Amino acid sequence: MKGAGSQNASRLAEALNPGVSKRELWAWAMYDFANSGYTTVVLTTVFSAYFVGVVAAGRDWGTLAFTCALSFSYLVVMLTMPSIGARADAKARRRRFLFISTAGCVAGTALLALAGPNDIAIGLLALAISNYCYCVGESLIAAFLPEIARQEALGRVSGWGWSFGYFGGMLTLGLSLAIATRGEAAGLPAQAYVPWVMLLTAAVFALAAIPAFLFLRERSPASHREREGMWRRLSNAWQDTRENFPDFRMLLLCGAFYQAGIAVVVTLAAVYASEAMGFTMAQTMLLVFTVNIAAAIGAFAFGHFQDRIGHKRALAATLAGWILMVLVAWAATEAWVFWLAATLAGLCMGTSQSAGRAMCGALAPPQRLAEFFSLWTFAIQLAAVVGPLCYGLVTWATGGNHRLALLFTGSFFVLGLLVLARVDFARGMRARQQASAAFDATAGYKYS
Repeated sequence: MKGAGSQNASRLAEALNPGVSKRELWAWAMYDFANSGYTTVVLTTVFSAYFVGVVAAGRDWGTLAFTCALSFSYLVVMLTMPSIGARADAKARRRRFLFISTAGCVAGTALLALAGPNDIAIGLLALAISNYCYCVGESLIAAFLPEIARQEALGRVSGWGWSFGYFGGMLTLGLSLAIATRGEAAGLPAQAYVPWVMLLTAAVFALAAIPAFLFLRERSPASHREREGMWRRLSNAWQDTRENFPDFRMLLLCGAFYQAGIAVVVTLAAVYASEAMGFTMAQTMLLVFTVNIAAAIGAFAFGHFQDRIGHKRALAATLAGWILMVLVAWAATEAWVFWLAATLAGLCMGTSQSAGRAMCGALAPPQRLAEFFSLWTFAIQLAAVVGPLCYGLVTWATGGNHRLALLFTGSFFVLGLLVLARVDFARGMRARQQASAAFDATAGYKYS
């Protein structure tokens, strides 16, 4: 056992960049642990179904209103994140911006507790604020990955973070399930116990995020890029990918497609389970708990597999898995078939999220990590606008046909797979190395 322990410690050390301690890796992964409770409980499980069924009182446009609020927050992220990333790189202050976004998400989540029946305005406003801050923090924490992990270990380290994060989601969901089960057993309506679930989610996020602010280090030098307006920064960054990083640009397009499908699953899984399959809130929580277990296993195991076979092949395999999942869920008329589809979704979610983050880290120039991860955030937030909004429009146009909306979602994964085929990963790595060498040679080379 002692020999096995030392061997595992050696493998861990080989995956980390020089000077990175195991404590710092743990602190970085703890942020994934912290923010996963928000997506699991607020977006996927509890508040989404609660808003449609209770806050909006079952109105036909409830799902569309929920997706519009999220789409608005994603749109604001798209417009502001490249500028935030560039400013964080300019003065090497990613951790400061991370703290601000975390405080905003925690406060917004706590405000969701105020949303009761017909409190539509406060529910949508708090949802938009909390989700915006969550997305900013998710982008900033991802930018630390290439500093922590060696190039050849990006897949497995990203997978460690995602798998650890899913356990954080399960912890928050498990505590929420206990509150919901007790409330339902006592005959209480959802508005009596869901506010406590929101406060619990905010508290877990705040406490679990503390290690990231205590132990994460800023390693990349300040880029000292001149401050630019939001639109100019966004335009210049996008133009730069066309001229200097074409494969990173294709990766952004690929991510925009397949993340649209993932956004539907994350945002509307509980709505689909309750509206199309007739699941209760407690059953939906158990379903999402199972999804998180599968996702944790997938992220942890697939990260090692990804480093062996290559980022592009790994991402292609998981997109094929997503297509299969959509077909199984669409065809499901019995509960056990839908449970099977949910397990497949969990495996694919863990692998695709980890694979995309690692691939982005492998192609992003080291002196501009926050900015390029901000472009990645732009792509996935564009997806988060389009995916759930399309789902909401299809259900509205078809009189609540959630099955047809889910089948339409499968097209996003097909398009992502087609775009991925055009990514030349080796060429993208060469562009990254050339950009890094140019920056080092001139001590501040301007790309745009």
